[in-house]
Amino acid sequence: MKVLIVGGGIGGLTAALSLHAAGVDCEVVESVVVPRPLGVGINLQPHAVRELVELGLGEALADLGIPTSRMVYTDRFGGTIVAIPRGRFAGYDWPQYSIHRGELQMMLLERVRERLGGISTGLVLEDFEQGDAGVTALLRDVRTGERVPRTGDVLVGADGLHSTVRAQLHPGDGPLLWSGIRVWRGTVEGESYLNGATMLVAGSNRSVKFVVYPVSARAARAQGRALLNWVAEVTLAAPGPVPDADLSRRGRLEDVLPHFGGWRLTSPDIASIISGTERILEHPMVDKDPLPSWGTGRVTLLGDAAHPMYPVGSNGGSQAVVDARVLARELAVAADPVAGLAAYEAERRPATSELVLAQRELPMEATIALVTERAPEGFDDITDVLTPDELGTMREAQRRLSDMDVHALNSRPSWNVVRQNV
Repeated sequence: MKVLIVGGGIGGLTAALSLHAAGVDCEVVESVVVPRPLGVGINLQPHAVRELVELGLGEALADLGIPTSRMVYTDRFGGTIVAIPRGRFAGYDWPQYSIHRGELQMMLLERVRERLGGISTGLVLEDFEQGDAGVTALLRDVRTGERVPRTGDVLVGADGLHSTVRAQLHPGDGPLLWSGIRVWRGTVEGESYLNGATMLVAGSNRSVKFVVYPVSARAARAQGRALLNWVAEVTLAAPGPVPDADLSRRGRLEDVLPHFGGWRLTSPDIASIISGTERILEHPMVDKDPLPSWGTGRVTLLGDAAHPMYPVGSNGGSQAVVDARVLARELAVAADPVAGLAAYEAERRPATSELVLAQRELPMEATIALVTERAPEGFDDITDVLTPDELGTMREAQRRLSDMDVHALNSRPSWNVVRQNV
């Protein structure tokens, strides 16, 4: 069996490593000629970290990522609403890592080069054809314009939010759907704050919200310094469809900084973080309606191509990793590729569709809005503002978005498999 993977991002590279470990031949084709460590910070939840550790990447992750200890929710004055332990601090056998997306991608690419010999770059997918005997990807070399066909038994679209594979599989697919929230993002070197491993979430994206967390263990090893990833979310319009979403668009300081006038967090300093950022990114917070099916026959989807979702539960990268591992497991044990893809979709599509819809609810924001309503000038003790039941509702909302049963993850068997001759 040979699997063609379109897209050399986190999902595609993890799929390649997983398939290789399972004894399944694969090739990654990527449109970029020279992959570079682009992007900003993301979080890998314990269920994703476990899968990468089982691929032999534990030391590399520890070298790059910050093992997040807790999420602290505050109002715009820095008053703590709730603190929620994360990763090993919540009882998992694996940490949650806050990590730079580009550094993670380059680490995965390096391992693919070591184990598989590399990926094929500068190849853009234009179309594909499938039949009883296999599937052919019709590619174009961006350097020469030459048409370059590739054949295999399976084609996996891991080509992101603007997936060509998804567009070919679902020509009537609906538009991108905007939440009405505008997002600005960036990374900047700054002073470490709190315990050096805390994700701080201030305010509410029903109006204005700020998220910040350290993402680089290497930066943290330089005394007193941190590479801080920050996200500003501001509601600007009613939800609705949008024709496009450029995730690499350059943002402007003067568009984002005024939203935080009157905020009084003492540490970290929001104004200094935003003002010190060399490259600010700006984009709408979007997702798409869950698909009734991902693929057909020998072709399927993975990661953002399959289930683009809001970034409110730190799930995008994590779900792509889990997709990749389940895909490899099912193809390794299946009697034929079509059956393997069907089993993969049967497991992953319902779970990710549920997450897409759950994250649209923005469930944490309702409780934070109560704090703003009841204590518009801040508070000294959150128990004077929210009842125990309201605080419990907030914790449960976070659990629904980004957690799974601790015992279930810690105790279930490994997904490592090796393909037998079938």
